[in-house]
Amino acid sequence: MTDPLWQSSPPGSIYDHIKVASFSLGSDGRIDSWSDRATDLLGIPAEEALGRDPVVAFVPAEQRERVGRGVAAILNDDGGLDGREWTGLIPYRRPGGTGADGIAELYVMPTRRVGGERGALCVAVDVYALRRIETDLAASQAVFGESPMGFLLFGTDGRLLRVNERFATAFGGAPDTHRGRTPQDYLPRQEAERMSAALKQVLDTGEPVTDMQILGPSPEEPQRLRWSVSMYRVHNGAGRPIGVAAIATDVTSRRRAEHEAASARRNLALLNEAGARIGNSLDLQTTARELLDVTVPQFCDMACVDLYEGMLDGDEGRPGLADGSAELRRVAFASAVSDSPVTPVGATHHFPFHSPYAAALRTGQVQVVSGDDESGVVQTTLAVPLVAGDTVVGLVQFARAKGSEDFGERDTALAVQLAARAAVCIDNARLYRREHSRALILQRSLLPPGDPVAAGLDIACRYLPGNTATEVGGDWFDVIELPGHRTALVVGDVMGRGLRAAVAMGELRTAVRTLALLDLEPAEVLAALDEIARGLGESSEVYLATCVYAVYDSVTRRCTIANAGHLPPVVVEPGQPAMLLEVPTGLPLGVGGEPFEETETELEDGALLSLYTDGLIESREHPLAEGLDALRKALDEAGQRLEEACDHVLDALPTRHGEDDIALLMARVEGLPPGSVGDWKLPAEPRSVARAREHARAQLLDWGLDDLVDTTELLVSELVTNALRHGEGEIRLRLLLDRTLVCEVWDAALVQPRRRRARDTDEGGRGLQLVSLLSLNWGSRRTHRGKTVWYELALPGDQPAAEDPVEALLSAF
Repeated sequence: MTDPLWQSSPPGSIYDHIKVASFSLGSDGRIDSWSDRATDLLGIPAEEALGRDPVVAFVPAEQRERVGRGVAAILNDDGGLDGREWTGLIPYRRPGGTGADGIAELYVMPTRRVGGERGALCVAVDVYALRRIETDLAASQAVFGESPMGFLLFGTDGRLLRVNERFATAFGGAPDTHRGRTPQDYLPRQEAERMSAALKQVLDTGEPVTDMQILGPSPEEPQRLRWSVSMYRVHNGAGRPIGVAAIATDVTSRRRAEHEAASARRNLALLNEAGARIGNSLDLQTTARELLDVTVPQFCDMACVDLYEGMLDGDEGRPGLADGSAELRRVAFASAVSDSPVTPVGATHHFPFHSPYAAALRTGQVQVVSGDDESGVVQTTLAVPLVAGDTVVGLVQFARAKGSEDFGERDTALAVQLAARAAVCIDNARLYRREHSRALILQRSLLPPGDPVAAGLDIACRYLPGNTATEVGGDWFDVIELPGHRTALVVGDVMGRGLRAAVAMGELRTAVRTLALLDLEPAEVLAALDEIARGLGESSEVYLATCVYAVYDSVTRRCTIANAGHLPPVVVEPGQPAMLLEVPTGLPLGVGGEPFEETETELEDGALLSLYTDGLIESREHPLAEGLDALRKALDEAGQRLEEACDHVLDALPTRHGEDDIALLMARVEGLPPGSVGDWKLPAEPRSVARAREHARAQLLDWGLDDLVDTTELLVSELVTNALRHGEGEIRLRLLLDRTLVCEVWDAALVQPRRRRARDTDEGGRGLQLVSLLSLNWGSRRTHRGKTVWYELALPGDQPAAEDPVEALLSAF
């Protein structure tokens, strides 16, 4: 075993960096020994240096005198330096060089030889190498000692060799007092084990560890601090590991700022998500659920929404809203920790007057409630009122479970913003539901009640609102009974949606009924409707509507149809496939500028006529032609019973997409049998009055309507007499028997009869008064060749008996 006293220094020691050279001088001042390091430093081989004056050997000529005197003084017993050591800077040059190659710091120490001779030991150090070492030491001291970060140097045994002032200040004591300590002396057990394992890993592998997060206390900060530690292995000059250096930075404030920034980003993301997801539907419950979908579990662990019952049922003036104790209904609940709410969704409840929840409703201010929960899992609750404008419409509760972080000021502000956004959407949904309900009431009131009844037609109809529940539409249909056992069938669609469309639809429907009772031709009706639609758009917005108007005459079985931009009717003749009627498609109502054309077609008994709106066949999923083909196929497959045929069409077509309202009007032709019509032509002469009475009496007796003979004779006499007096040309008498008895008198004059009140002294002028008194209804309409005056009588047993003709005659005077 080698004696450690004589163990050579390992490679990479300090001597390798200092570049120390040595040689000795004999009593004659000449070099008598020369080291290998002197050869390396000064570049002079030993054979050239030995025996020579050192000044001559490597000192430039201009410096030789001063240096020589110094060396001589050391060797001189009586020298000026008194035999003391001498230190000085001397330039040196390598052999063959010009000028000084370097500067050496020469340390000359006097020596005594055996026999008492004077000598000297000389040590030379390269000044440049010394300065580099001094600079490195100063830089190292500046970095290690003056750095604002904690510097630590661990030995290979995991103990501290050195720490700087910053670390010592953070953990107390002077830097030297920390020497020999381990991570276990500073950190909790778990963190100390992590630190020790990382030190061993770095020492074993040489791979550095950067930004390792360590939690631990310090004397200055009782709370736990967060440190960022980076470690790397340290080597000597020969590359041998001698320890691990660590840099520790207190990142507590940075982590706190990062946490706050992350919280702000999370809050902003929640607000953005709330803006995108809350209020997409105009339904109160859906809007409330959307709020909870955004906040649970991203913001809280549990949440619920309560709305005032008065707001939900439309009784917004219900007393008790102001003090927060009114009845509320739970409309939404969500939880990430519990599936069973104390108050189930749909249940109604009250908050006690002195509770923080009632206070939130009463004041409109957020209340923070700690641990107030029957389930025992809630740590903190934010009771946030839902305020829309100046009105509190309900309360939302955000709760965090035990073990979670309490709500901070930033969380409270976020909760208020989320609740405010949801409150506006909920209030909009409430207002929309109120307006939507009113619009639906208006829309339903404008549709025919039940299944309409018409002469010579079996009618079935369906109306399906859009499934989207967004806004009401402008679809409508109508069945209008006209004089002469004729029926007007109408289907229309106001373009657009909402209350305005419903109101426009109501105005157009009313106009259609008014124009129909004037007995105008279908093309004339649409022309007048076009003017009305343009008038509706003058003060607000342009109203466009499509409409198909058909008039069916049950006596002639002929149907006259005019179209204003609507889809064509579909007819199914017995034994034939369904076909689209070729009706000229005019411009929509409200456009104006073009006349409307009409088409007349004769329908066989049993024929099926279908009118509909575009919601029945149009869809984003297929083109219009495909929808029309599907409709024709469904009508071909429909049964004979009309109600079943309606349901079959709706089931066969994709009517559940909810993109638009659907109106469907189906009429099966059942014309009056020939025996139900009496028709006579009479010349324009006085005796035609008696003949008209005879024809009417005979026809009524044939029909078995003996009870109506006297009234019919009286009224026929009055109408034929008026035709003779005020009309022109040939007179025509027609009796129609269906659900009622209709009597018509035709003439060629265009002047319409006008009812007036006769004076007591007048001998005439009471005919139309009698007609009005004795009939269910009466009127006059234009025809292609003049006019028709008609009246209607109820059949015996259907309605109260008409007034006695004698009494009616007497009352007219």
